[in-house]
Amino acid sequence: MSTAANRTTGPDHLWTVDEHLEDILATVRPLEPIELQLLDAQGCVLVEDITVPVSLPPFDNSSMDGYAVRVTDVAGASEEYPAVLTVVGDVAAGQAEPLHVGPGEAARIMTGAPLPPGAEAVVPVEWTDGGLGGGPVTGMRARSQSPEAAGGHVHVYRSAEARAHVRAKGSDVKAGDRALDAGTILGPPQIALLAAIGRGTVRVRPRPRVVVMSTGSELVQPDEQLGDGQIYDSNSFALTAAARDAGAIAYRVGAVADDAETLRDTIEDQLVRADLLVTTGGVSVGAYDVVKEALSSAGDEDEEGAGIDFRKLAMQPGKPQGFGTIGPDHIPLLALPGNPVSSYVSFELFARPAIRTLMGLDDVHRPRTRATLTTDKALTSPKGRRQFLRGTYADGEVTPVGGAGSHLVAALALADALIVVPEDVESVEPGTEVEVVLLG
Repeated sequence: MSTAANRTTGPDHLWTVDEHLEDILATVRPLEPIELQLLDAQGCVLVEDITVPVSLPPFDNSSMDGYAVRVTDVAGASEEYPAVLTVVGDVAAGQAEPLHVGPGEAARIMTGAPLPPGAEAVVPVEWTDGGLGGGPVTGMRARSQSPEAAGGHVHVYRSAEARAHVRAKGSDVKAGDRALDAGTILGPPQIALLAAIGRGTVRVRPRPRVVVMSTGSELVQPDEQLGDGQIYDSNSFALTAAARDAGAIAYRVGAVADDAETLRDTIEDQLVRADLLVTTGGVSVGAYDVVKEALSSAGDEDEEGAGIDFRKLAMQPGKPQGFGTIGPDHIPLLALPGNPVSSYVSFELFARPAIRTLMGLDDVHRPRTRATLTTDKALTSPKGRRQFLRGTYADGEVTPVGGAGSHLVAALALADALIVVPEDVESVEPGTEVEVVLLG
């Protein structure tokens, strides 16, 4: 339930950016944990600490293709005076019963194979004649091509210290070590570690399902022919991509015409697969602002005071916003403005933190930094509004991209940062240090 119902606010109340965000994050709750197979858990957040049940590697093993030897048997070996050892057989990775290496003996060993009992070091095959009697070799021949190399004798041309070219048991992680902390996002390396320690499933918060829909009878899908007064629907594509970038499973719904009943029916149909609904367009004060018309009176069925609250924010772009919960399961809904830049900036500031909260993350915001403003002339900003200007950031400097217009999609495509101009600042001179939200 939105906390907006607990605020003493009228229709003309001007919300701050922080108040609106606080209301959203006070309402949205992390999704309940579930047990998932490893690959299904990619991108999800762990809800448990993972302890290593078995050391990695689980046994001493060779880091080279070569010969497992005793140190004393190869002491002082050189090309002029090689050590000649009896080869007792092959040790391959996965071999159940390793050979025993006794005095004057060696075992041909492959990378990853367990160090056999009696052996103390591994000499790379390049330090030997490979059992072929023709001087130093450059590599190990396959057993099928050189069966005699697994027996007979091998000439070793260099000495080796104890444990040379041996990966020690537990040198990666030891049994009982903490492998991963609760709160970790599972990417490919983390999934690799879980598999390596024998975990086939893991307990996580699932990736939230986000349904994105844009509204407007003027919207046409890409690849279709534009008619008079029509534009292509870019918002639903931008915000679906942004939801995926935030970590969600995102579903895009084609543009909904300016009809309140159609919109209500569409939203009702989508509730079954949504943990969060995001609409764009139709939240201002125009005669055809269908989202506002359709949802202003839409309350949750069994919770007094819930529903969608439409409000004005002291920000530019993105003054008109809507937020609340809808349906019997109280699914959060964010109603964003329709102008492309307004909708994207609003998504970054409000929808992305909501998605990251659903995931169960502690840090839900884009990183911020301070940067020196590089521009030819001072930036202006409306009094009492927190302005977010598109910019490019590099090496501690930020440069504005495009103007302040909320329709400038081309400029948005070049930006990797938002320049924040506080509410009490109306002009920012070149060289001023400003706050920057990093989008990359």
